[in-house]
Amino acid sequence: MNPLDDFLPRFDFSERHSIEICAPASRIMNAVTVWRNDDDPLVRAAIRLREMPTRLFGRARQQNLDLADFTVLERRGDTALIYGLIGSFWQADYGLRDIPSTEAFLAPRHDGVCKLALGFSIQSGPGSTNRLVTETRVLCVTDRARHHFAPYWYLIRPVSGLIRRRMLTAIRDRSESPSRHHPQAALP
Repeated sequence: MNPLDDFLPRFDFSERHSIEICAPASRIMNAVTVWRNDDDPLVRAAIRLREMPTRLFGRARQQNLDLADFTVLERRGDTALIYGLIGSFWQADYGLRDIPSTEAFLAPRHDGVCKLALGFSIQSGPGSTNRLVTETRVLCVTDRARHHFAPYWYLIRPVSGLIRRRMLTAIRDRSESPSRHHPQAALP
């Protein structure tokens, strides 16, 4: 069963990527929790370019959008980690809404926003490998939100895919490197 089914069983848009990693699941999941956009210069540049309109109009956020802006919805040991985000992502400032809890993410909404669930799951691979899968699902809560989000999705999807693939490669590299390079991450 896909762990995202507990959070967005129905969705309008999705993207999935995976990579084989020769490392224990615990090390892989630790690398997932500490990865940040700023770790990769190309990813950092893509996010800054996306956020340029807010800077031009003086409405820039304190920091660029990052995994830290997501709410941890659930962690299942070293097998799955699910993050959530709610907003009007097509807006220059992403139109982010506060998600104080998993229950708040799951609660029905009727405003013009989208719910985004970002999942990481680890499955046993051949030999001593594990497969890290990342999947993003987006549910547009209203037809109006879908009308606004669809063109945005098709515009950013190639860059989003590039970011996910680079993220997976960085996580693999960190997971497979000697253990002295693995900071411990604490999740709530």
